[in-house]
Amino acid sequence: MDVEQCLRERTRMSMALFAPNYGIPARSFPEAEALRRSVRERKEYGHLRTQETEATTSGSAQEKKEQLLIEGPAGSKPSTALIVGGGKGTKKDTFANKLPEAQNTEKKRAPQEPPEMLKSLTRIEPDEKERPTYAMVKKNKREDLMPEWHAPWKLYRVVSGHTGWVRSIAVDVSNEWFVTGSADRTVKLWDLASGSLKLTLTGHISAVRGCAISPRHPYMFTCGEDKQVKCWDLEMNKVVRHYHGHLSGVYSIDLHPAIDVLVTGSRDSSARVWDMRTKASVFCLSGHDSTVNAVKCQAPDPQIVTASADTTVRTWDLRTGKTHSVLTNHKRGVRALALNEREFTYASASADNIKVWKFPDSEFMRNVGSMPKGASPVINALALNDDGVMFSGGDQGTLMGWDWRTGYNFQQLESQVQPGSLDSEAGIYAMSFDRSGSRLITCEADKTIKMYKEDDMATPETHPIDFAPAAPGTYKRY
Repeated sequence: MDVEQCLRERTRMSMALFAPNYGIPARSFPEAEALRRSVRERKEYGHLRTQETEATTSGSAQEKKEQLLIEGPAGSKPSTALIVGGGKGTKKDTFANKLPEAQNTEKKRAPQEPPEMLKSLTRIEPDEKERPTYAMVKKNKREDLMPEWHAPWKLYRVVSGHTGWVRSIAVDVSNEWFVTGSADRTVKLWDLASGSLKLTLTGHISAVRGCAISPRHPYMFTCGEDKQVKCWDLEMNKVVRHYHGHLSGVYSIDLHPAIDVLVTGSRDSSARVWDMRTKASVFCLSGHDSTVNAVKCQAPDPQIVTASADTTVRTWDLRTGKTHSVLTNHKRGVRALALNEREFTYASASADNIKVWKFPDSEFMRNVGSMPKGASPVINALALNDDGVMFSGGDQGTLMGWDWRTGYNFQQLESQVQPGSLDSEAGIYAMSFDRSGSRLITCEADKTIKMYKEDDMATPETHPIDFAPAAPGTYKRY
């Protein structure tokens, strides 16, 4: 670029920047806008216009041409030389070339004015089904959703051993045993196949509210209402680390699946991120206004999800320790979370509803059904397996089975308290599927652990789907 051209370009930029009308919207030109729209319509929908024009004009033009060739112009006799063609001396096109209508027939096939875009897009003729058409009709995607049939679940074992409410559960990665924490201040290890007690650990001085088992290390982590977070060595069966920092009872705990950190939620309205080895508090995730009831971790961002009694759900950025998004759609305190790693979604349960959100921006997707009459309004626990079956447990012992994709409630069970307990102790506080997803384990207020499995004798004929989708337009947007 020479000096003169560079000066001219700089002058133009300076005038554009410091002109008195800088920042004022440019004047609109309707003619230019109409021309731009016409060119774009011709470029994108020209093939539709050509097909429609040829189909409508070819028939009428051919009939008119044949009529003119046979009858001739007004005042003249019909020409038979044009009909009997093929011999010598016959001039087939001599008379036809003199007809002005025949000469202009080809020119009339391509109109200069494009038709209206809406007519060319929505015109569907029943006699010409093979013609390619495009319908600009927005369909409701939920109309075609039908729930998948799931076999009903039945109770097959009741395990007793705790002397207080059973408040937490975790299943080992080997799927051979599971651990429960109770209000009797003990942690018990159970055999998953037989339900027999293998080990009892003591050390907490209050109710044990959370349990987590590391899939990579022989460690187990527990938290309780005594403000303590403990790390147990399962090879020596004793506590090897304490994590101090919470100012009140710790109600939830979860391990990160990829790195050696654990996250705990407490009654002091905060969630803390701990280094598993150094026992240091990496972050104090503050932002909730009430108890943090549930904590979940995942490998992709956002890596931490917390649910609180202040009716909000928060996602957190683990790199900075700051809030990624805040969800205020619930009207009651949120007590449970469930992650769907296959769909990159998660569910949050409150007394008003169960809502499904989509990562990473926590976009609202749908409400999971509606609570039947008589069901407990308070949901304490959620469990989800890989088959799209989700169970929710309530304060009154109500166990609800949901189809994840459609929110269809395919089963409702009422927990039966063990003999000697009060009817008011039919509450479900925690639940979890085993690693295979074929067995469901619930922790209840009657001091028992109940195990469920699918009914092998059930079929779609014996337990048909009774699903009535809501009318289009009645789905809630929040």
